[in-house]
Amino acid sequence: MGSLVAFVLLALLAGTVVAQDGGTLFGDRELLEWSLAHRPDFVVTLARAVTHTGTGFVPYALLALAGHLLGRTARQRIQAAAAGLVCLVAAQAVRFSVMTLLSRPRPDAAHWATDAGHWSFPSGHTTTSAVTAGLLVLAVWIRAPRGRLPIAAAVGCWGVLVGLTRVYLGVHWFSDVVGGWLFALWWLGLTAYGVARFAPDPWADLLRGDGKVAQGMLSPRIRGPGSVAEFARGRVGITPESHYGAPPSSAALPGVDCHARAAEADRFALPPERDVSQR
Repeated sequence: MGSLVAFVLLALLAGTVVAQDGGTLFGDRELLEWSLAHRPDFVVTLARAVTHTGTGFVPYALLALAGHLLGRTARQRIQAAAAGLVCLVAAQAVRFSVMTLLSRPRPDAAHWATDAGHWSFPSGHTTTSAVTAGLLVLAVWIRAPRGRLPIAAAVGCWGVLVGLTRVYLGVHWFSDVVGGWLFALWWLGLTAYGVARFAPDPWADLLRGDGKVAQGMLSPRIRGPGSVAEFARGRVGITPESHYGAPPSSAALPGVDCHARAAEADRFALPPERDVSQR
């Protein structure tokens, strides 16, 4: 649902850009003018350092870290890292196609405080950092039972800051950055749906957060309580017996029938004891 909403908003924003013939939209020029008036040297240096993490080596290193967190074995870690790499490369390819199709010009190069190239909408650094941050947040959320909230928040803030630095450094309009965020949300949602729908069961269950161990894992011969274990977010729970019907009759269990007959015999009343004092 979230992916569909992001796609609709992205389509509306792209349509508005086309209708304006690539011109500025809400707040674009105002934010650019504000950034031009507030550019002390040390802040510009810091902004450049942050914006450079949105491309090149850093996103791919973070994807490798996400794969390492998701996998339990070396093979699983390689598979997860490779899947993240495919997700990011495919997102960049689709974004580049959209950018070329719309061909929106950037702000005037005289306002740039860093290097930039190609067209403007949607922002490439913003899309790359947002997709990378989303995948890393997913890995942290699944594998880190404690302390995951501040870690996920820090990663999310990094993804947001990269986009904001593109506006501050004058190489993108703010609507370009919003387009990059919407594109990343749509792409992550689409990827999550694809994994949950078409990926092998272990990875699909991991993404849904409700994997199940095969029936009989805990009790291979007897159905009933404990026959299915569920794990989610580091917790293990046992599926109630009511989900699987009543357990088999006592006759099907060895050694139970004799105990049942003994219990039935105990129900007969015993004759009253005689008073030996009357002898």
